[in-house]
Parts: sequence; C-alpha cells; structure tokens
Amino acid sequence: MKSIRDTARERMTGYCRVCPICNGKNCASGVPGMGGIGTGEAFRANGEALADIRLNMRLIHDITEPDTRTELFGATLDFPLLAAPIGGVSYNMGGAVSEAAYIHAIVDGCCKEGLIGCTGDGVPPEISQCGFQAIEAAKGQAIPFIKPWEDKELFEKLDRALACNPMAIGMDIDAAGLITLRLQGRPVSPKSISKLREIRKYIQRPFILKGIMTGDQAELAMDAGADAIVVSNHGGRVLDMTPGTADVLPEIVETVNGKIRVLVDGGIRSGVDILKMLALGADAVLIGRPFSIAACGGETEGVSAYIRQLRTELKQAMVMTGCASIADVDESILY
Repeated sequence: MKSIRDTARERMTGYCRVCPICNGKNCASGVPGMGGIGTGEAFRANGEALADIRLNMRLIHDITEPDTRTELFGATLDFPLLAAPIGGVSYNMGGAVSEAAYIHAIVDGCCKEGLIGCTGDGVPPEISQCGFQAIEAAKGQAIPFIKPWEDKELFEKLDRALACNPMAIGMDIDAAGLITLRLQGRPVSPKSISKLREIRKYIQRPFILKGIMTGDQAELAMDAGADAIVVSNHGGRVLDMTPGTADVLPEIVETVNGKIRVLVDGGIRSGVDILKMLALGADAVLIGRPFSIAACGGETEGVSAYIRQLRTELKQAMVMTGCASIADVDESILY
C-alpha cells in the first residue's frame, strides 16, 4: 500500500495530500476537490465520531478464523463493505487517471475480492457513461447511484442504469446540495415521497436512498419504498456543521427496526472502523476517499490491495473482540 499511496500522492497533487489519516484536518482542497464544504467540520466530524468509540477486548474463546461473509440484495459479500460512488476524476482528483480507468478499477477490484463497487454520476456525462460500461463489464455486479436530477435527465439515467441489469439502483439524494453541480448549472433537487415512490415503482428492483441523517428521514425513506438507506452526510461535502454519521446511526437503526437494510459511510478508514459501525447496528458500510486514493495510485491492483488490508484488519478485530461471525457483532463489543 505504501507504493500505491506514494503514486496517488504524485497523481493527486493539489487535490489530495494522501494524509496518513484521511480525516479532513490537512486537506489540500475543498469542493471541488477531495475536501469538505465550508469549514470542513462535517468531514472532520465523521472521523471524530468514530475515534470516540472504544472496543472491549475479549480473548477467552476459540475463534481463530471468523466468518466475515454477509448477504445483500441476494449477493454474498466477502465482508460487509461497498466502495462508495465517487466520480469527477478531472476536477476532484487531478485527472492523472481517466474516468474510465478509475471506475473500472473500483468495480473490477471489488469484484475480484468478492465485494460490490458503486458507480457515480454527475457532470460531465462521461462520469455516468463510464460507470454504466463498468457495470456491464461486471455483468451487473455493481450498483449505480443516480443524482436527484429533474425528471427528463433522471429517467434517462434510470433507463440507462436498468439496461446494465444491476443488482440494485441507488440515489444519493444528498447530492442535491453539491456545489460542483450548481457551478455547472445542472438542476438537482430534493425529492418528495411521491416522486421517490414513482422511482421505486419504475425501477422494479432494490432501491437505495443515500443521504439519511435523522430518524424521521429514515421513516420517510421507508414510506417512500426504499429497500435500504445509507446514513451519510456525503463525506461532509454538501452541508457544513452536520454531526458525524457514527453519532446519528444508532437512532436511525432503532427507528428502522430491521424493516430495511441500513448502510453507513463517513470517516471509515480501517477494519476496526468497519467493526465499530457494525456494532452500532449497520448492516454494511461504504468507504469513499480511501478507495479513490487506491484507484488513483494503483488502479485495479490498488483497489484490491486496499480491500485485502481491510479484510485482514476486520478479521483481526473480530478475533480480538470475540466475534465468530458478522452476526455476532453487536453493541456488547463497545466499551
């Protein structure tokens, strides 16, 4: 990983410093770029919320090889992780790697390691087009996330996504606040319950709504027909001064009460962080910026290497907390 990160640092100069800990405290840029919006406090809050959580060490057991597998939308994941949907290589990451090479690295690396990669959307059209091509090459084993466009563009994108026969389709409704889209004059907006129900009926497959940060919004997502939500503040890139996702996750999990799947992103950087989010009630997690660094620094092999590192860290943490399987991870391992 060191050589991958060194290469990424060279390729992302001016956009990302590839810090030892990606927590927003030394970002080279805001938005556009890899940083957070405004003061950057929302980005930093994600990492701080996770850092405040401690684990109970439990070693009187016979667990040596924990089972990390989990099920999601009919697929078996090697462990509960997805690569978050991120695009805009040219204006967020420096453009040293092409949009196509980047997203193929994300999707291919995830498939190689038994995981699911998510593809992004945005401006220019190349972002979504390359994503759809990567999903087709992966025979649908990836999840496209579509921005909350106005109807004409929204349904055109949904049709293109459906043509790839993906396992699910997501909408990052939190992208309604993206500066990069506003700067380019592209109409995105919040969506009503009736509009979300229309979308769910239209796609006729699992629908993921990303950008849920409160219990009442989780209830509305369920009312709208979402099959899963992602607890997310868009990496601190759309609204300054939001809390960290680890802080709001337990309330949302309690609200949902097992009726739909709850995923979460925000500041997750290691296998230990993954374990913390699972213990707080998440069914799976998404990781964003570190996957971008891995893809820019080593393309498919970089993504694969990062996944292998996370898998090892998660297994070690499960052994150290006495968890034989993902089903055994609960709040009892939290201090």
